[in-house]
Amino acid sequence: MTLQPRIVLVYRDTEYVQLLARHGTRQQAAFFLESRGQELGPILERHERFRRARGEVLGQLPVAWRRTEVHRDDLDRFLFAPDDLVVALGQDGLVANLAKYLEGQPVIGLNPDPQSYEGVLVPHAPDRALELLNAALEGRARIQQRTMVEVTLDDGQRLRALNEVYLGHQTHQSSRYAIELGEAREVHSSSGVIVATGTGSTGWAKSIHRQRRTELELPQPEDDALVAFVREAWPSVASGTELTEAALGPGEALTITSRMNDRGVVFGDGIEDDRLEFGWGRVATVRLAPVKLALVIG
Repeated sequence: MTLQPRIVLVYRDTEYVQLLARHGTRQQAAFFLESRGQELGPILERHERFRRARGEVLGQLPVAWRRTEVHRDDLDRFLFAPDDLVVALGQDGLVANLAKYLEGQPVIGLNPDPQSYEGVLVPHAPDRALELLNAALEGRARIQQRTMVEVTLDDGQRLRALNEVYLGHQTHQSSRYAIELGEAREVHSSSGVIVATGTGSTGWAKSIHRQRRTELELPQPEDDALVAFVREAWPSVASGTELTEAALGPGEALTITSRMNDRGVVFGDGIEDDRLEFGWGRVATVRLAPVKLALVIG
């Protein structure tokens, strides 16, 4: 007997759910907001839009299909199967949070609230869920293969990201490290290093690119290319400012050796809680990830 497909619905709490968790009751949450000149109404409306969208998605699934729901905070403990079909219901950042745990499974991004979310990575309406799932099952879906970035530490720990990775000090203190690319090597004292993909080139990397007015070209989401930017490198007798940006292609790697006694970190896509410790002497290698995000676009 052929095993029925498993649909994994990934979501995160709405603002309303987070407020209830913090304040206990709806009345207390409303009082908290009103005492600060804010209203609960718009937050509750967004919550209801999400709740209706979730019901609409689940209601489309055939009874025989297997299904499971995973909260964003539980992704690091969830085991995805190779043949899972993944549905991300929420804002664009949810897809970035999810991508590093996958090994090529197709992802369908559904936007429950187009009034609030741009929908770059969640471009589809919830009522298209079954149509897109069937297309993915039958091999008819249009898939966009979005490049990811990977950091590997010298002890074998690994972290992937869809937008960018950050390497440096956890706080605003100086990040100290040695950086190498090919034959070039330099010791830095800076605000850390950002290595971004084409997807990330519309975010943090774009702001650095604009501020720096560099001629370095930002990649597109499907390009096998990364860009690296050193933030605010400081010139001194012990640190340089020449190796502060680079483009990385297939087979190329950026090597960073930590000189931070404590609180050196590596994290991806802005999720600081899911980080690798990057203390003195630890060596990080940054390159194109061996897998891509398979995003269903039609």
